[in-house]
Amino acid sequence: MPKKIAIIGAGISGISTAYLLSKQGYDITVIAAKFSPDITSNRAAAFWFPYHVRNDQRGNGWCRKSYDFYQQHCSEVTGISIVQLIKAVKANSGDEDSWLSFMPEGTCRTLPAAEVPNGYALAYEASVPLIETQIFLPWLYGQLKAAGAVFIQEEVKDLDTLTDAYDLVINSSGLGARSLCHDETTIPVRGQVVLLEPGFPSHIFLDNQTPAYIVPRKDATIVGGTYEENIYTEKTEQENLDDILVRATSVFAGLENRKIIGSWAGLRPYRPAVRLEREPGKNIIHNYGHGGSGYTLAFGCAAEVSTLANEILQ
Repeated sequence: MPKKIAIIGAGISGISTAYLLSKQGYDITVIAAKFSPDITSNRAAAFWFPYHVRNDQRGNGWCRKSYDFYQQHCSEVTGISIVQLIKAVKANSGDEDSWLSFMPEGTCRTLPAAEVPNGYALAYEASVPLIETQIFLPWLYGQLKAAGAVFIQEEVKDLDTLTDAYDLVINSSGLGARSLCHDETTIPVRGQVVLLEPGFPSHIFLDNQTPAYIVPRKDATIVGGTYEENIYTEKTEQENLDDILVRATSVFAGLENRKIIGSWAGLRPYRPAVRLEREPGKNIIHNYGHGGSGYTLAFGCAAEVSTLANEILQ
């Protein structure tokens, strides 16, 4: 009989882990209070970039493995593509370049001065995966259902209540870990974005200082964003949305006349360091605290969880 694994959380961290473990023949059950499309992972701009993990060298390997997964699964069906990202840096901004060490070889270059966007001192061009969540998450859920995974909508309040029924419990509860694990270092960071009509631009634009990012998808152009710690409401505020557009149009010409078609807010599950470890003496593995790098880390962290799972179960 296949070993039974319960995965708590149906966001990208939990679902990527479920996907990799299902490929190894385990009996997978995903338990979560909410599922796609009613989760933060659906609202992410979701392009690969080492955002919240630059000071954690474990993240280097995790990021690379995720990059490889996305690169290998590019298609219209999955909603994954490799796109150009322009990262622009203002003079005397204090921006640091530690993210460069996370880039796979040959995927990034410094732009010559003549190609640097107006108003910037320096810019980089990188090839990065863009994950269109409105396509990718349904595909990933579909893969799991085809493999026989079970989905249970339920809020888990105590991991120990599951350890007898399952051979292994994997906690990918994201922000839920704050109460589930009594982990007050896990906090919400609200991000708000504006959705413009699709079709422009054709590449991702990122400016960490203004801050501003612009992400083209088939259904919308996502313009962000905000970084609001310890805000617990997933609501947009018009003042913030107006400010997002002012900032974005000030650094990227051509957006000012694009039609507004909506807005989103989501809560990133931030933690000073990702928690990825087995709980001593228990058949529980924790995998949470990915902050704004959920998609960037997902399949790399899932691979490490899979290794731990195999050590425990085989």
